[in-house]
Amino acid sequence: MDGSELTEERKVTKLKRKFRQMTGPLGVFFEGFVKNPVMVGSIIPSSRYTIRRMLEPVDWANCKLFVEYGPGVGTFCQTVLDHLPRDGEYIVIDTNPLFIDYLNRTIHDSRFHAVLGSAEHVEQIVRRHGHEKADYVLSGLPFSTLPEGVAPAIAAATYRVVRKGGAFLTYQFSTVARDFTALHFSRVDTGFEWINIPPCVLAWGWKDTD
Repeated sequence: MDGSELTEERKVTKLKRKFRQMTGPLGVFFEGFVKNPVMVGSIIPSSRYTIRRMLEPVDWANCKLFVEYGPGVGTFCQTVLDHLPRDGEYIVIDTNPLFIDYLNRTIHDSRFHAVLGSAEHVEQIVRRHGHEKADYVLSGLPFSTLPEGVAPAIAAATYRVVRKGGAFLTYQFSTVARDFTALHFSRVDTGFEWINIPPCVLAWGWKDTD
């Protein structure tokens, strides 16, 4: 790389930094979407109505480990941390280094762990953090556009990692995530949130206690 190319790269990096500073988390989210729209799935983070409805069924008093796939810029993060017990832990998993870097820079809570990786490997990630099972797993991943074989692998791994009585919580703009959940979880509750851009299908797959 010659001097002119290096100067140009520095200018681009500086412009990106200024854009993020001006737009805050929305800018980071938009940049992440532009870089990998297949994995992000939406150009706008979830609404507060979606957040509230998705987390309503969670038994926070008995939640020791909460896991989230595709946290983006942390739309759900503060709400989860506000409800999570002091001795609980929260693991978020994302394949986008831009989002993981942003979360590590902006969330300072000893219970919070941002992991760069794939949700397919949730079992290994959970064990690496000293747990065998998760109480709840939340996913906003776009199951309908994931590479072939990835969605079923994530659904199967999630079923294995969720404890009995726990749940897999999904929100997506189609029924695909709910349908994959139903392949493993015997009880799936479904909802729909209109006040979101775009409106989305909500699903809670519960693992039998037997």
